Amino acid sequence: MSESEDPYENLTITTGAVVEPNTSRVNKTGSWRQFKPVINVDACIACGQCDTYCPDQAAKPVEGEDYYGFDLDYCKGCGICEEVCPTDAIDMIREEK
Repeated sequence: MSESEDPYENLTITTGAVVEPNTSRVNKTGSWRQFKPVINVDACIACGQCDTYCPDQAAKPVEGEDYYGFDLDYCKGCGICEEVCPTDAIDMIREEK
């Protein structure tokens, strides 16, 4: 699916249905976030827990580096990444808008 496709266009959901994953990639949820993740790159061990548990796939490895970063267009500030980080490398801070 390309980023411009709307996965909801012909979506019909019935009881017990499983819908297509990654639909949040077309819904930029970052605009209503109250907290954002900030990573301490020195403490990050690049374990990928933040990426594994992020419901919006906003956590991604930084190319060419040994730590993770966040795509704030899609991060809704839920704080799951902070909770699952084994080295406490992620802090949720209030979003300044």
